[in-house]
Amino acid sequence: MSTAYAIAYRLGITPWEDAGAAADTSFRALLDREEAERSRPLGRALDLGCGRGTHTHALARRGWQAVGLDNVPRAIQAASSKDASNATFVVGDVTDLRVESLGSYDFFLDVGCLHGLRPAQRLAAGRGISAIANVGATLLMLAFQPTRVPFLPGGLTATDITEALPAWDLLSMEPADTTGMAPPMKKTAPQWYRLRRRP
Repeated sequence: MSTAYAIAYRLGITPWEDAGAAADTSFRALLDREEAERSRPLGRALDLGCGRGTHTHALARRGWQAVGLDNVPRAIQAASSKDASNATFVVGDVTDLRVESLGSYDFFLDVGCLHGLRPAQRLAAGRGISAIANVGATLLMLAFQPTRVPFLPGGLTATDITEALPAWDLLSMEPADTTGMAPPMKKTAPQWYRLRRRP
């Protein structure tokens, strides 16, 4: 999947960015709700599969110490070149997250990253996320439901998510705003999941 994303960035074909921009109001509402439960300063946030950093920069502007991680160097270069916030960016693999190189985090954002991984990769990513999560950390994840629509990620069920993140409680699951999504993407019934790391 990473090769497909690398090609897409090289060609400038990034429909997920257009969809994200169209649904920005509902996304900001999710972050408002997340932050309402926290005191200031908000803490450290890791944007998994950050692409060109739109969400990472948004988190930084809201007061998070935001780090964006992606395995496509071209995307990270583009994210770093935007003079949009004090976010930082790292080329890295979500299936190999280590506290020694990344530190620990209070909040994780996954806007369509894990739902494109194979089962073994997803389990590895889950182990890494858990290893670098502070106690009480939360994870906000946008994922397609399982699909066989060509050229789209395979998707996830709630069971897939809890199996990948056994040390986390699933707090909520709700339909995502599909404004701006192409019809094939809408057919995947995307959901927002919110989880919390147990002590």
